[in-house]
Amino acid sequence: MVGRGQPDRKQLPLVLLRLLCLLPTGLPVRSVDFNRGTDNITVRQGDTAILRCVVDDKNSKVAWLNRSGIIFAGHDKWSLDPRVELEKRHSLEYSLRIQKVDVYDEGSYTCSVQTQHEPKTSQVYLIVQVPPKISNISSDVTVNEGSNVTLVCMANGRPEPVITWRHLTPTGREFEGEEEYLEILGITREQSGKYECKAANEVSSADVKQVKVTVNYPPTITESKSNEATTGRQASLKCEASAVPAPDFEWYRDDTRINSASGLEIKSTEGQSSLTVANVTEEHYGNYTCVAANKLGVTNASLVLFKRVLPTIPHPIQELGTTVHFKQKGPGSVRGINGSISLAVPLWLLAASLLCLLSKC
Repeated sequence: MVGRGQPDRKQLPLVLLRLLCLLPTGLPVRSVDFNRGTDNITVRQGDTAILRCVVDDKNSKVAWLNRSGIIFAGHDKWSLDPRVELEKRHSLEYSLRIQKVDVYDEGSYTCSVQTQHEPKTSQVYLIVQVPPKISNISSDVTVNEGSNVTLVCMANGRPEPVITWRHLTPTGREFEGEEEYLEILGITREQSGKYECKAANEVSSADVKQVKVTVNYPPTITESKSNEATTGRQASLKCEASAVPAPDFEWYRDDTRINSASGLEIKSTEGQSSLTVANVTEEHYGNYTCVAANKLGVTNASLVLFKRVLPTIPHPIQELGTTVHFKQKGPGSVRGINGSISLAVPLWLLAASLLCLLSKC
């Protein structure tokens, strides 16, 4: 605070009057309207404040004071604060410069002038603005689905910062009027993710911090694929599940748990699992069960490995030269390709007929 190591405040008026009487003439002092009330000067924390005081009479005796005591009396510095100096750009100026202003410098400052006729004073009220700064925010939190969640975000600043919350999703929903506390009742898995706290005032850019909320929920099978395979080939069954924490997978054939052995391989990553048969045989066809579990629950899905049946190709009717092969439909007749019917005469019958003609029987 400007002004330390000062005389007793009760004695300040008397001390000041004595000082003003002892001050040499011809000292510069500041331009302020001594007939006007208190002026306000607003400065941001860390900047330099210049409280200007100019007088019209070079013979005036001048001093600077604040609520703590005397800062300067003429050219004599009474304050022990190294940040405080006089600034004189011309002979009538008696301005006070305060570097690296902080909140404890805020308050009323008085430029007191003793002229040849009467003493005059002018007051300047220094307002120190502070950029917003988040001082306390909730740590990352993990809860079960359906729980109530309260997030806290506190900030300092002058003027008082306005605090807003936003859920960092594609929609980017903002929670109006929540201020320091954000309450989420019966949280769902869709409400998990990062939440952004923003503290803002008119002094500078907003201060922003984030909290991660993890929502645990039991597994749900999101996809299961049965498959068909040919004997002697490789085949796979796949199963996917959504859960937090990530689920553990198991595979069963009837009531027997399957392990990665004897031509079977199980691969599981976060949220999905597959069962691969390297060389399918007849005994591999049938029903399988995929089980997904975490600490909150268990779920399963049934899958089937089908046998793939290869299609048969019909044989075409053969034609050799001019000879056509027929399928016999009845005694003594066949049907040709074009559907016509012809008689089939045995050779022995033809020979007997010929012999009969020759012998005129």
